[in-house]
Amino acid sequence: MQEKRRKRPRRITPQYLERAALHHLERYATSSENLRRVLTRKVWKAARLAEEGSAVDEEAAAAWIEAVVEKLQRAGALDDRAYAEGRVVSLRRQGESARGIAMKLGAKGVPRETVEAALELDEPENDDAAAAVAYARRRRLGPWRRPDEREERHDRDMAALARKGYRLELCRRVIEAQDVFAAEELARGED
Repeated sequence: MQEKRRKRPRRITPQYLERAALHHLERYATSSENLRRVLTRKVWKAARLAEEGSAVDEEAAAAWIEAVVEKLQRAGALDDRAYAEGRVVSLRRQGESARGIAMKLGAKGVPRETVEAALELDEPENDDAAAAVAYARRRRLGPWRRPDEREERHDRDMAALARKGYRLELCRRVIEAQDVFAAEELARGED
């Protein structure tokens, strides 16, 4: 049986980091801080796997990473505000609460002010009530359950919405809606 040969790490250069950043941006929308993390992991991996005598200068690499991020920001390829606005719309459609969106964007390194501005720009019909109804519809909670299961699953459904970050009163209104039509009216703000 042949031994598996270890793949040699790429040599870390400013050009390599720029190509890696562009490749990542082609595949994923990301924040500036998250791109820094991705590139830093590449440097760490190369440093860990480097052979003796070919050590990676991590301080120089950190400066190169910062230069790449700044260059991409100046070119408009990396924009935290646009990223946050796009993610807010996408996450609202998936039924995410404002609190959940703020946490997810914060985890990606988007500054709090940028997150708050993106949430304020969010369309009025995409508020927490509409997102909660969308989540309940997708997960078949509350009025979307079979009538014989609703009472038995009430607490679980409430907990599922609460874990997503919705206020208790909103959870109750969605889960205890008389039927699907009443829940949809709640989403449109017609109650």
